[in-house]
Amino acid sequence: MNSRYPSIEMLAERAKQRMPGFAYDYLAGGCFSDVNLTRNTEEIREIQLRPHYLRDFKGASQETTLFGKTYDAPFGIAPVGLQGLMWPKSCEILAKAAKQHNIPFCLSTVTTASIETVSEITEGDFWFQLYHPADNELRDKLIERADQAACKTLVLLADTPTFAYRPKEIRNGLSIPPQMTARNILQIATHPRWALEQLLARAPEYKTMKPYIPQGLNMKHLGLFMNETFSGRLTEDKIKAIREQWKSNLVIKGIVNPEDAERAIKLGVDGLIVSNHGGRQLDSGESTIKPLTELAKKYSDKVTLMMDGGIRSGVDISSSLASGAKFTFLGRAPMYGVCAMGEKGGDQVMQILKRQIQQVMEQVGCEKIEDFPKHLINS
Repeated sequence: MNSRYPSIEMLAERAKQRMPGFAYDYLAGGCFSDVNLTRNTEEIREIQLRPHYLRDFKGASQETTLFGKTYDAPFGIAPVGLQGLMWPKSCEILAKAAKQHNIPFCLSTVTTASIETVSEITEGDFWFQLYHPADNELRDKLIERADQAACKTLVLLADTPTFAYRPKEIRNGLSIPPQMTARNILQIATHPRWALEQLLARAPEYKTMKPYIPQGLNMKHLGLFMNETFSGRLTEDKIKAIREQWKSNLVIKGIVNPEDAERAIKLGVDGLIVSNHGGRQLDSGESTIKPLTELAKKYSDKVTLMMDGGIRSGVDISSSLASGAKFTFLGRAPMYGVCAMGEKGGDQVMQILKRQIQQVMEQVGCEKIEDFPKHLINS
């Protein structure tokens, strides 16, 4: 582990120095005034754990079994859109790091590496998050490609029924490639390493979606095409159709209330990811840790409950596990690593998180991941 950047916060600081402002704003920002973005992490850090110092302790293991597969740690890499815009080849770098560290990597429909590329890197050991298309034929094509690529877990996104209002992205004219305003050109010119890496990697593209995008679209029309392609809300009928088609693990991401959880379980899903899209959709929404705690009380024995949003350290992961999550996912933290350190950044983040979790487990006397709830101090 590189001792210059031993925390996610330090990696974020370094990433900000190396990236153009519009790219960092997309990675670090939330929606509206970033209220829910801030709330996510703040409320995870209100969780307190009780240590036991005088009990026998045989050592701590982070091994976690999820859907029949045993991973080396209780966290995975969450799906993130436009990864290659923030740092070239970052999606591929993180997929490789996930494979090396034996943790799950989840690919977004709208990121910059294809289903087939990530399948090759991970030897089929990856998850795929589907933005449900408005057109069922396109939905079926994407699901078929995921199946042919040996993907075992399909994640349906529930928490983006509308495009969020993100003032920084509006100001920056965010697109792929970014609009060349005078402001953005100046930001690129003052970050030559980023510019050189992008030049060598070529302009980022929506690689999974590329076969379906008409050629020759300018940025305005590409944006309109993507908006029209993914307009629509996830419904019970849509979930039913996919459940009939997809025979492997099916997970819904973005569940934050009991009514939705109840519906999803009745539809036969295998897992739920409690999430608010990283605080990027609804500023007045709850943090992820609060609904997780309530949902765990009712449904932990009926479905695999996971969580993402606001997690920035191994301590945050530990607190989430103690609050009822069986597993966690992080989006921004791994990206900070790659944007700060390039190809070495994925490994750096994995090592940081594993070492932090190990320290917490040893400190509180927790031998197995599933024992974390025994250390929760209830408010």
